[in-house]
Amino acid sequence: MSLLRDFKQFAVRGNVIDLAVGVVIGAAFTSIVNAVVDDILMPIVGIFTGRINFKARAIRIGSAEIKYGMFIQASVTFLITAFFLFLIIRVAHQFKHKNPPPPPAQPSTTDKLLMEIRDQLEKANSKNL
Repeated sequence: MSLLRDFKQFAVRGNVIDLAVGVVIGAAFTSIVNAVVDDILMPIVGIFTGRINFKARAIRIGSAEIKYGMFIQASVTFLITAFFLFLIIRVAHQFKHKNPPPPPAQPSTTDKLLMEIRDQLEKANSKNL
């Protein structure tokens, strides 16, 4: 029974739930980036490279086919994904640090009274010396 209780505590911790949400959002984000790369950027790159379809690029060696075009496509997708994530994290980091730190706590009325008593005692002691 202890194993089940420990698993329940692990599964409902905030970090696991945050991770699950991140994975789901990451999957959706990946499909958006793939659409941008496949349907917008790579056709534009193809125009500048003489209408080359990178996905179709491959080298045949015997019965094996080395699809280097797919590697180029995946590399471009990775770079764009990394760049978008960098921008998102950078903006989130700026928002996180935009809040000014709270002002230092003011002494309570008791502390103020004690400070006044201390100051008066110091005055009285300095007159007696």
